Amino acid sequence: MIVETPDAESVTGHAADMYDNDLRGDGFVFAYTQVMAVNPDAHQAFETLVRAIVPSIGVRTYELATLGAARAIGSEHCLLAHARKSLRGSLFDEEQLARLAADPRDAALEEADVAVIEFAEKLSTDAASMDDADTQRLRDVGFSDRQIVDIALTAGARNFFSRVLLALAVPVDDVPGLTPALTAALRAQGEAARSGSRISGG
Repeated sequence: MIVETPDAESVTGHAADMYDNDLRGDGFVFAYTQVMAVNPDAHQAFETLVRAIVPSIGVRTYELATLGAARAIGSEHCLLAHARKSLRGSLFDEEQLARLAADPRDAALEEADVAVIEFAEKLSTDAASMDDADTQRLRDVGFSDRQIVDIALTAGARNFFSRVLLALAVPVDDVPGLTPALTAALRAQGEAARSGSRISGG
């Protein structure tokens, strides 16, 4: 990564809050935080967008759509970070997250959950081919129009964040709190997606 990022002593305002959150939580500032702190107003706008999305779909569906998009993009940054958020929120256990990384259809998820992940994956890989049938599937499993829009916004927002990190070659930090086995499974899927392949039929 060649982008120069602000050091901890120079940041103020929202950027300082970003650094402080990482330092208090993990004892270091993640590389992706440092990059986003180059334009803290953009990061704050991203957080505002997320806060506008989550109330209608809930944290669980938000994380499913996020993981689905990150899985399709091959974003190890976001797979690792949101796997940890899902674990901490008791949304999924480690085995389920590892299976979700390999193949969501083999992760003991409900039909609605798989529909969210597959919608997010298709949006992230072939949005131009999507049509009403893709949206109808979400409606058929019980999502309202507002929720459908917010699922699409979630996946779209993850594309923004994940693809920026990939485009800038931001290093992937180890994420504390994840077992080596889960970390390896998530990173394997990220590498597979970036190389244009899939593992376990995903």
